Amino acid sequence: MSSIKPYLQLTRPANLVTAIADILAGLAIAQFTFSDFSPAWLVASTLGLYGGGVVMNDVFDAKLDSIERPERPIPSGKVPLVSATFMGISLLVFGMLSAALFSGLSGLIAVIIALLTILYNRFAKHHAFMGPLTMGMCRGANLILGMSVIPESFQKYGWIALLPIAYIFAITMISQDEVHGGKKRTLYIAALLYAIVLAAQLTIAGREGNILFTIPFVLLHAWLIGRPLWNAIQNPVGPLIGKAVKAGVISLIVMNASYCVAFGLLPLGLAVLALLPLSMLLARVFAVT
Repeated sequence: MSSIKPYLQLTRPANLVTAIADILAGLAIAQFTFSDFSPAWLVASTLGLYGGGVVMNDVFDAKLDSIERPERPIPSGKVPLVSATFMGISLLVFGMLSAALFSGLSGLIAVIIALLTILYNRFAKHHAFMGPLTMGMCRGANLILGMSVIPESFQKYGWIALLPIAYIFAITMISQDEVHGGKKRTLYIAALLYAIVLAAQLTIAGREGNILFTIPFVLLHAWLIGRPLWNAIQNPVGPLIGKAVKAGVISLIVMNASYCVAFGLLPLGLAVLALLPLSMLLARVFAVT
């Protein structure tokens, strides 16, 4: 197990659970009836795409991590750079093929996600604006991948993908200060983006006639992300910012559960919410950022 753990660590297992939640939320938004198990290909796809994306993140950051985070699997020597590169590319290919096995459109969306992850890791990551935007587009496209189960849903609900883009923009923006500490202004901008996303979810729930069931989910999400963000605003040092980032990533599960409930699928929302303890448990064993 000791030899496998560094490879698992590269995939950010706690984060992988949030990617599954994206797909389930996309299915709910598209009003999929869960009459068969064919969307399992989309779940497999997101595991490959997200896993491959974060592995390649460490591949491209190997030199920087050797200075800032030498304990990570690649700079510590626990995972050779060549092995990590092969693993990352293999996972991305698996993700694209799995989506293509569901439908040609899903396969195309998966290719776009894979390209966005490479664009982020290779070029955009350290850019103050393009980095958060590109990462947000990856997550928004992941929601669209779930919605591709019923392509007709794009016309009416495709705009909802803007919400995870804004949410991940906020998380990625503050994560850029995770090592050296940051500015309160950045954290306030993140708080504003969070508030916009939460308000939009309540608005959607109201339009769909499911506001009462959605409010507890949105309030839980607000509490989970708001408390660590407030602590970071009070003292914007690296460790507190790191906790705010970790909370934001893991709480994506609650955000996705909120979509499910907003679109009238309370049982699915509860099932997605049940992924939260699993993600939190994995976050104790494996790094989230």
